[in-house]
Amino acid sequence: MIAMKASEIASVIQGTLHGDDVTVTEAAVINSAEATPGSLFLAIKGEKVDGHDYVADARSHGAVLTISTKSVEGSHIVVSDVVVALGKLAQHVRSNLLNLTVIGITGSQGKTTTKELLATVLSSAAPTVAPHGNFNNEIGAPLSLLHCTEATKYCIIEMGARHKGDIAHLCSIAQPNIGLVLKVGTAHVGEFGSVKAIAETKSELVASLHEEGIGILGTYDEFTPKMAALHKGKNITFGEGPDCDIRATDIEVREGRAHFDLVTPEGRSAVGLRIVGLHQVANALAVASVATVLGFSLDQIAGGLSTAESAAKWRMEIHELPSLVLINDAYNASPEAMAAALQTLVLFAQERGGESWAFVGKMNELGESSDADHAGIGTLASELGIDHLVCVGAPIYGAKIAADSATSVHLCADKAEALTVAANINPGDVALVKASRSEKLEELAESISAQWLEKMKESEENA
Repeated sequence: MIAMKASEIASVIQGTLHGDDVTVTEAAVINSAEATPGSLFLAIKGEKVDGHDYVADARSHGAVLTISTKSVEGSHIVVSDVVVALGKLAQHVRSNLLNLTVIGITGSQGKTTTKELLATVLSSAAPTVAPHGNFNNEIGAPLSLLHCTEATKYCIIEMGARHKGDIAHLCSIAQPNIGLVLKVGTAHVGEFGSVKAIAETKSELVASLHEEGIGILGTYDEFTPKMAALHKGKNITFGEGPDCDIRATDIEVREGRAHFDLVTPEGRSAVGLRIVGLHQVANALAVASVATVLGFSLDQIAGGLSTAESAAKWRMEIHELPSLVLINDAYNASPEAMAAALQTLVLFAQERGGESWAFVGKMNELGESSDADHAGIGTLASELGIDHLVCVGAPIYGAKIAADSATSVHLCADKAEALTVAANINPGDVALVKASRSEKLEELAESISAQWLEKMKESEENA
């Protein structure tokens, strides 16, 4: 964060300063344990935790100033709403960093992976700020901006939405120079009511761009390319079609990872991704598009993509256990993401020669289409030739699978029953665990791993 006196911060956020006019030199935090000498602590009152109860702890870690809604110990600024104050401060800092390029990323899936890939490529050339974790809302996005200093060249901001207007609000704070829309899908359709409404919300990023800004649009759905009409400046497209400005050709999969030729206006170069899944090609092309408009060479882009690895927790984590590949993708789930995960499972199983096991839990927030979407994924699993579909607390997956299907359907009431089914996994098999975050299927993945390691240990002892 740029150094600011407490009095200056109070003026920006329209609050009242109490105590010494200290100088904040480090970024703002909402977790007291993450405070460092010179940092700013935001006492946000949430549903379960009240930040005001942790002011002393933040100060003990070095925080010199607190923004709060009531009087607390030490230097502090009292405001009516800490989150609103955070947005005002971030907007001020952004406006004063004239050499900073902000890249806003939105889409129904792929935001976090794209952010991480892009951070790898950009940080190889200049100081880059990218949020850790899922910092894509009215708290996370401003916090990311406050990590920027005069030395920061690029700042990558994820932009999620729960309601119409959310992304427009984040754009008013972040003032993005580049707006990247990955894909419009059905994630959160239960909240928005329709995919069209989701598209309208995602389009707020493109509509917010100044004329000198650049819109980067995926071509993986019917809505995203049409967003170009909302921006008077330059727009470019990415995808696998011949008319895309940035595209992939000669795509093939090796050990579950995509290899392709990246084609840009500069030429063609080979890319071999280290992250798993054919669907990652779209995310890689999005990164290549941003890097291209920023002036990176084709070799820089291809090299960066070929060496980047994702550290996102529970997102396509590949665990190479003895004689078993376990894919933990338990962070989130939408029909599109579930389909991509199943396709990845099949690719791994085909290469390994064993059976494929899909342990799937509920996909939440799908609204009226929920039953049909779950049944559709079950049907897809059958069509893909998944050997075992293990439905964890979600029998609807098996509703429309034909009786003569080669896919064995296992209906489990909970994770304990699913773990019992997992005891039938054999050496050489591949297992996928996927569901919406609230289902906590990462616990099942951990249990399957522990159970398998114990099974292998017993096998060795009995050999």
